[in-house]
Amino acid sequence: MTVDLRSDTVTQPTEAMREAMARAPVGDDVFGEDPTIRELEELAAQRLGKAAGLFVPSGTMANLVAVLTHTQRGDAAIVEADSHTYNYESGGMAAVAGVMPHPIAGLRGYLTPEQIRGAIHPADPHYAPARLVCLENTHNRQGGVPFGPDEMDAVCEAAHELGLSVHVDGARIFNAAVALSVPAAALVRTADSVMFCVSKGLSAPVGSVLLGSEEFIGRARRFRKMVGGGMRQAGVIAAAGIVALRTMVDRLAEDHANARRLADGIASIPGLYVRPDLVRTNIAYFEVRPPLSVSDFLSRLHGDGVLALQTGPETVRAVTHRHVSAQDIDRAVASMRRAVTVMAAS
Repeated sequence: MTVDLRSDTVTQPTEAMREAMARAPVGDDVFGEDPTIRELEELAAQRLGKAAGLFVPSGTMANLVAVLTHTQRGDAAIVEADSHTYNYESGGMAAVAGVMPHPIAGLRGYLTPEQIRGAIHPADPHYAPARLVCLENTHNRQGGVPFGPDEMDAVCEAAHELGLSVHVDGARIFNAAVALSVPAAALVRTADSVMFCVSKGLSAPVGSVLLGSEEFIGRARRFRKMVGGGMRQAGVIAAAGIVALRTMVDRLAEDHANARRLADGIASIPGLYVRPDLVRTNIAYFEVRPPLSVSDFLSRLHGDGVLALQTGPETVRAVTHRHVSAQDIDRAVASMRRAVTVMAAS
């Protein structure tokens, strides 16, 4: 049996999800007639404390639609330099929305109010006017770090004082909420929009939900159609998202415990480096130090039935999810120890 630590996107739907998908009442969502999609959007809005929601096929599309809705072509958007919107969305912000990203290196992924204020150019025709700040919570490339309500409020308030809107890439916002023991709504209460994925740790097969005011979602619906996200009888997949929100959030704590168990195990292996104290949700980054080779290391793990993801010349990412048990973690750590021992001896 493979221990797949590449991502929480590999999760399979639960039996309850499959049953819900099979029985979901559906309609044409472009006409606003799919009752299951409406139920998911309303439930998501309630959980995140927003007025309205919009079901879209992916998190990348949700972020793109948010940028399109908040901005005009030629505007600038302030983004954290390691953020998903800047690094992993095929340049859609620039190529499709016509918006120039203004990347700023945050503090472990967090953009401070002072950094936001310092990023604003004076009114001058030479500069693209900043209209939007994009935040990420949890922050993927910074090891799944969660940011709390006060941190999020501080950035949002600074942005609003400057006349900027704030969008939160909350692909794993429920991981942040569980890790911090706060309602997810508290993390985005002052943000203008937020999206989250049902297809990662929540285990639904497809989809994300974009949330904001009624007016914002009304405009976003048009942009969803523009970029090809207008689906028809998509309640078949939205049904799994409803089950995910109702049944899969609290269990994320198990994934967090397993990620820390993994980090503690890796820390005991000479040649590998990790900071267990920084592993707070379901993502653990670690280094394979020279003269050991990352590609050789991962190849040996693969041959042992353990999968992880190379993210840099010396960096590996491991993500826990509901298909990875504590026993699987112990098996993965043992495999890593064997791989390092063999590599060091060769």
